[in-house]
Amino acid sequence: MKRAIQVRIFRGEQQYVAECLDLPVVTEASTLDELTTNIQEAISLHLEGENLEDLGFAANPTILATMELPAVA
Repeated sequence: MKRAIQVRIFRGEQQYVAECLDLPVVTEASTLDELTTNIQEAISLHLEGENLEDLGFAANPTILATMELPAVA
């Protein structure tokens, strides 16, 4: 069972984008604080009424976010 839902965060053309690697959930926002709220809400809505075990998740999974940054040259 997975204990974490993996999320990739990156800077889009105009906003920050959060994309789940484990679920079909994507959201965007102008700030990282807004993005955090949006991704938590989007994941919660997506999983509402679902049996987490059927999806391969532990009972109380956490969100593990990885942020992409531009390379330093």
